[in-house]
Amino acid sequence: MAQIHINPENQTPETIHLTVTDDGFDFSTAKQMAKEMAFEKCDAPMILSWKNNKTGESYPDYECGVSDRPFWIRYAEGRGANLTIDFNDGDFVFMLLKM
Repeated sequence: MAQIHINPENQTPETIHLTVTDDGFDFSTAKQMAKEMAFEKCDAPMILSWKNNKTGESYPDYECGVSDRPFWIRYAEGRGANLTIDFNDGDFVFMLLKM
């Protein structure tokens, strides 16, 4: 089902890459899995931003300033994101704060 690959070169912030091959795997399932994994890492994780590359949606869904990186990434980094969970090479990406 899921293969977990943790990037050892980048411990802070931590990135987890997952591959899920279930046919019914969707954004809601990915979000629930991300929450469960985050709770394994700390007692009070907070999802700061996310990207659904299948639909193009992201949160937060606005732009601010000029940059070569999407705002949803800058937003999370600016608020201390220290855990990124990436499903299926970017299909669904969640940036979280482990507290």
